[in-house]
Amino acid sequence: MARLPDFEAWAVFAKVAEAGSFSRAAADLGVSKATVSKAVSRLEAQIGASLLNRTSRRQALTELGRTMAERAMRLLEDAEAVEAEAGTQSVTPRGLVRIAAPMSFSVDHVGPLIPELLSAHPQISIDLHLSDEQVDLVGGGYDLALRIAVLTDSTLRARRLCQIRRLLVGSPAYFERHGRPAHPRDLVRHACLGYAYLSTPDRWRFVHRETGEIASVAPTGPMRTNNGEVLRPALRAGAGVAVQPEFLVAEDLAAGRLEAPLPDWSMPPVALNIVTPPGGRRPARVTTVIEFLVQRLSAAPWAISPHGEASH
Repeated sequence: MARLPDFEAWAVFAKVAEAGSFSRAAADLGVSKATVSKAVSRLEAQIGASLLNRTSRRQALTELGRTMAERAMRLLEDAEAVEAEAGTQSVTPRGLVRIAAPMSFSVDHVGPLIPELLSAHPQISIDLHLSDEQVDLVGGGYDLALRIAVLTDSTLRARRLCQIRRLLVGSPAYFERHGRPAHPRDLVRHACLGYAYLSTPDRWRFVHRETGEIASVAPTGPMRTNNGEVLRPALRAGAGVAVQPEFLVAEDLAAGRLEAPLPDWSMPPVALNIVTPPGGRRPARVTTVIEFLVQRLSAAPWAISPHGEASH
């Protein structure tokens, strides 16, 4: 690898040229006079020429030193400006935040929040990438991701917002034609619509709320997809039953377009998490977006606290 310029030595030289002596430059920098002298000597050795003429009583810039002092001062000023700007941005929410989030969830529950976020923080901009697949945060250059899943990547930093119920649902018309299941094992006689990104898409697991009985069924049916939103028209049309997160079907359940049979049985809930790449302090813009999303999403009607209680 090519050797980098000795920026520290050039900065020290700029201070010496500005202060007029090693001792005053050392006082300004808060270091010893010997440290300043060594830095300038190191720089002269690297460029193979003298920057200062030194005597026991005084020092003066050489012709090359005068030329280089102007450029060194510009380097120092630029570096100080970069540090000042970076420091400001680490405190003030400003800049682009790249977010990866699930498609169906975000269309209904994240997208509507973005105008409020941008209005409250006009110096923040958002790049929202929607996909039901789990993207590579580090490789993709994302600042954070929303994930509705059991987390497996221990290198990421995670914050759980809430739990989300998963419900077996179907339309009243479907149940009128095919009957309502009284036990999960009855589902072997039903058209089960599948979602590919369930943790166990080929096995639906239920637990009885009172007895703790566990029932596991292998769903079969005419349709499978990698997007939960696509199942809603099929469910409303009576094409079958499906396991759906509550945030996708809450309105349909309230309006009577869908029903949730098996009221005595539940499926393991899933968690809504915010994950971020590993590292130290986050920029203020990222922290601001995280706190905004935590506040809004954890208070949603379908959100269950991590302790199993409704959020409100």
